[in-house]
Amino acid sequence: MLYAISRYCFRRYRLVISAWILILIGISVLSMAAGPKWLEQGTLENTDSTRALQLLEKKLPEQAARASEKTGRIIFQSDDGIASHQEEIDAYLDEVIKKNKKTKIQAIESPFDPQHVGQISKDGTVAFATVTFESDAEIEGLGKPTVDAAKELRDDINVEFSGFAFANFEFPASELFGILAALVILLIAFGSLVAAGLPIFSALVGIGIGGGLITLWGHVIGVPNFTTNVAQMISIGVGIDYALFIVTRYREALKRTPDREAAAMEAMTTAGAAVLFAGMTVVISLLGMLVINIDFISGLAIGTSTAVAVMVLASLTFVPALLGSPIGRNLDKFSLPHRKTVPDKPAVWVRWSEFIQRRAWFAAALGVTILLVLSIPLLSLRVGVTDEGNGKDKQTTKRAYDTLAKGFGPGFNGPIFTVVDLSQATDPASLQKIVAGIEDAPGVVQVVPSSAFLKKQSAGGSDQSQSSSGNSQEQNGIVPIQVFPSTSPQDEKTTELIHTLREDTIPDIVDGTGAKVYLSGLTAGNVDFADVMAEKVPYFIGAVLLLSFLLLMSVFRSLLVALKAVIMNMLSIGAAYGVVVAIFQWGWMRELFGIGAPGPIEPWAPMMLFAIVFGLSMDYEVFLLSKIKEEYDDTKDNAAAVTHGLAATARVITAAALIMVCVFGSFVLADDRALKLMGLGLSVAVFLDATIVRMLLVPATMELLGDKNWWIPKWLDKIIPQIHVERVRADGGEESLVDAIAEGVSDK
Repeated sequence: MLYAISRYCFRRYRLVISAWILILIGISVLSMAAGPKWLEQGTLENTDSTRALQLLEKKLPEQAARASEKTGRIIFQSDDGIASHQEEIDAYLDEVIKKNKKTKIQAIESPFDPQHVGQISKDGTVAFATVTFESDAEIEGLGKPTVDAAKELRDDINVEFSGFAFANFEFPASELFGILAALVILLIAFGSLVAAGLPIFSALVGIGIGGGLITLWGHVIGVPNFTTNVAQMISIGVGIDYALFIVTRYREALKRTPDREAAAMEAMTTAGAAVLFAGMTVVISLLGMLVINIDFISGLAIGTSTAVAVMVLASLTFVPALLGSPIGRNLDKFSLPHRKTVPDKPAVWVRWSEFIQRRAWFAAALGVTILLVLSIPLLSLRVGVTDEGNGKDKQTTKRAYDTLAKGFGPGFNGPIFTVVDLSQATDPASLQKIVAGIEDAPGVVQVVPSSAFLKKQSAGGSDQSQSSSGNSQEQNGIVPIQVFPSTSPQDEKTTELIHTLREDTIPDIVDGTGAKVYLSGLTAGNVDFADVMAEKVPYFIGAVLLLSFLLLMSVFRSLLVALKAVIMNMLSIGAAYGVVVAIFQWGWMRELFGIGAPGPIEPWAPMMLFAIVFGLSMDYEVFLLSKIKEEYDDTKDNAAAVTHGLAATARVITAAALIMVCVFGSFVLADDRALKLMGLGLSVAVFLDATIVRMLLVPATMELLGDKNWWIPKWLDKIIPQIHVERVRADGGEESLVDAIAEGVSDK
């Protein structure tokens, strides 16, 4: 099948290339016409925060927007006192309300409204207005008219904005630096501008189609807004690497035969088969995130795996078509001056392999020690969602965060939206007891607007109908309140406070009253998300490791090779995690990488890093070990097989890894902290995998194990399918290729 498809694409290159370009144009037009539709907030089943949201949607829908964080804040600051600017602020807020059709604002709570106490700081220099958007509104970008209307007001006082609606998130163009770096590396590796440009061109077409498909997916399933960036990050790397493997094998085959088609078929049925296997592994590992069963993660998994699948398809159809076109006939055009042909097995790599094999114990111990030392920070890993305080000073959300923290305390940047259900309460004083008990809890600064509501209630309730909380309690038995902690949303003490309230404080307060209390909102929801991820990620990692073990054992017919690969994979990923923790959580060298305040690691990051790195490391694993296995099958000399296998693949693995490191590393230039974290984590993982693991640990351990590398119990050898990755040479003829393909997957 692979041979037939490749030959058709090679011979009908005009049709295939035209089809890919038309698909690119069509998908791009459709995605632009549909426009982006991103998932703003995922749903966590069977959590306290979700139960609160469901209760509000059922009984108090006007408050559901607040619980689901369809809110924002306008922060006012003036050294001469906010009260002196009340007239201008009220006029500005009135203007914003008049434009509510465009901004889809449901309500604005002015700091000067008597019903909304506590929105002016004690020193009177800082105040905030809470903006609630309609519950069905997609709030990304909705804050722009509100920000624009404040231009004149900003001449007299400082006005900043916080909340997702006011965040100016822009997809960075940093991937362009990665592509440029990849072009330079390919130019050095191939010595020709045409040969270097082919993988870049193929990758760009695949990226365009993949990005468009992700946008369209957003209208079918929930896809988070940064999925496109993560997918681009992966697609650029794998797309260029896959095309690099194929073009490298094609040029090697051309040295042995003048038949371009035969050379292309060898490349496609050898390197192409490896690409198919490796690409499927990446897709499967990404789709493995579906077991987490969170719509936010599922959208990310489907979006990124779609982009990788497009890259695999482009490598197996678009690349052979390009090889069949005039581009393939002129790969050596525009060569570098004085370019010398690199031998198939450079002496430097032969000497390196022999050097490592002579000192196998030392090399193995050194490699393991380096990875273990780098993994040490992993022991203090703390997962959690970072807040706006990690942004850059040029962002209004960061300035708003700092201003609010200065005027009210850091906890006011992340109030805990709390829902009190009194529908079955038996004690008339339940609400007072709940509010008083929460206010007395260590780490709680204030509870609002319950304090105002209770004062009105104790005064006789004459104006109770004016209070949304009071009216809610009277009609539905539901009272939404806000709990302000003394620490910031991402602070570990805030997480501990939420757990303490849920597990100790609230159960003791409501015991015997019939009332129920749920902690929700962004702060509590983020804690729930981190807890759910911490619970489910180990199962995901275990499933991926088991799958990788079975796949490698099927390919290489070896128990120890597969086991070593899994262990080394864990070591390299653990080291990458350690580096990420040291920089992003501990704050080491954070100024160098343009990172704000230290904070926890995003809950989805360890899982995402593992899924991607596992798939990518499989590329190098298959490419290197298949060469070693091929040499061993021919000679039955393990030492020679390791030497020649490493020497034959080291150059292309080094080039591929450098491309990956540059592409992933370029995302460290992005403003978004999550993209920085992903970019740095992936680049470190690939670098360690291609150097410490592939060039140090693999040859050292394979030398130490000798012929035991290829041992597998006979009973196991009989029951697992045999998967062939390497095929035959171009000079073997068409018939042998077809025969090899027919034997692609069989039972021994």
